[in-house]
Amino acid sequence: MTEHWTPASWRNKPAKHVPTDYPDLAEVAKVEQVLRGMPPLVFAGEARRLKSLLGDVAEGRAFLLQGGDCAESFKEFHADNIRDTFRLILQMAVVLTFAGGKPVVKVGRMAGQFAKPRSSPVETVNGVELPSYRGDIINGMEFDEASRRPDPQRLLQAYGQSAATLNLLRAFAGGGYADLYNIHRWTLGFVADSPQGAKYRELSEKISEALTFMAAIGVTPESQPDLHRVEFFTSHEALLLGFEEAMTRVDSTSGEWYDTSAHLVWIGERTRQLDGAHIEFFRGIKNPIGVKCGPTMEPDDLLRLIDVLNPKNEPGRLTLYGRFGHDKIAERLPRLLQATKKSGRSVVWAIDPMHGNTLTAANGYKTRPFDRILSEVKSFVQIAEAEGVHPGGVHLEMTGQNVTECLGGARALSEGDLADRYHTHCDPRLNGEQALELAFLVAEKLKEERLEAALRAAI
Repeated sequence: MTEHWTPASWRNKPAKHVPTDYPDLAEVAKVEQVLRGMPPLVFAGEARRLKSLLGDVAEGRAFLLQGGDCAESFKEFHADNIRDTFRLILQMAVVLTFAGGKPVVKVGRMAGQFAKPRSSPVETVNGVELPSYRGDIINGMEFDEASRRPDPQRLLQAYGQSAATLNLLRAFAGGGYADLYNIHRWTLGFVADSPQGAKYRELSEKISEALTFMAAIGVTPESQPDLHRVEFFTSHEALLLGFEEAMTRVDSTSGEWYDTSAHLVWIGERTRQLDGAHIEFFRGIKNPIGVKCGPTMEPDDLLRLIDVLNPKNEPGRLTLYGRFGHDKIAERLPRLLQATKKSGRSVVWAIDPMHGNTLTAANGYKTRPFDRILSEVKSFVQIAEAEGVHPGGVHLEMTGQNVTECLGGARALSEGDLADRYHTHCDPRLNGEQALELAFLVAEKLKEERLEAALRAAI
């Protein structure tokens, strides 16, 4: 990994889950050239700001909340969907901030989360075999030959949708929609309507009291503009390296390379090979980056990855997302935490409780039980605290829409309910109520750990 890096040097490495079956590779090259001339979607200064905030997370002074669609789609692109997921993240952040006693860094899986790795390159339905659906940026979900054929023009459509999404997110974040008092009023509505709302009423009432006190001493959105707006960042799995290369630009301020497709990009569990194309691309960009760490990750392999991706040991540069499953985390996570702590590696440790808890229901729907998701998050907090490592955040596949894709939650969704509103283009997502319920339950756990830590410090 000492050889010279360029945005294109990944092309000399083996690239997993990068499509090579485009009918016309010359057209792909033309589209990528068009993308090189398009404006950046985000700016290097914004990415540096996120890295600084994640540095606070790495040092235990903040918490990361990252969430959004499993895979964004062209068909469901709508301002209401963007607004509702943005609002949900803000609601969750307020609850987690109050209970955890730390600021929450808010990052959406939005404005670029289009490509998905698949376990099989083909799919068979009623004896017909076609290429698997790999995300709207590559091919279509409809099961026919034309839709499943990779189309490079989709790269341009994904860019356009990402730009429009970012434009709306920036307007929401800075234009008053993110007002702290509004956010809390929305959450009070959830508490009133939820079948389990009584469990969350005490915390929500304490937040109300805090806001009332703040207003009484003159701390309002009118007197403190920061209560009227939020910092919000975007992220996605940088799977389609041709697109990412085209969006990688030299920052005029620092002279360094930034992937301007998102503030933060991550490497998935299936593409983190040390000698692979994705590691090669990621080692050269200066964005904050992430790596998914599943149950097959060994401590020595993790340390080698860290040395390549964060050789200067910069706080906020690297986020590690554990994704083990509720039944494997106790066995697999402690050794990884011990390895990073003992070696002095500065990383953010977060938990992705979605991917390790996927199952297929009896009626054929892919789903995720809420209780397993919650169990893995609680185990993560408990194990991290026991190892003396800051439990830095959660990474969720979720939507503000009222879908029925994950089992359980306050409304006790059953397998029979899945067919009602199962809209995901890939993996099942928590709906708005389930995600906010999870935030309240995780908040309780964070509060317990915070109080126990204060008690230990006082003894």
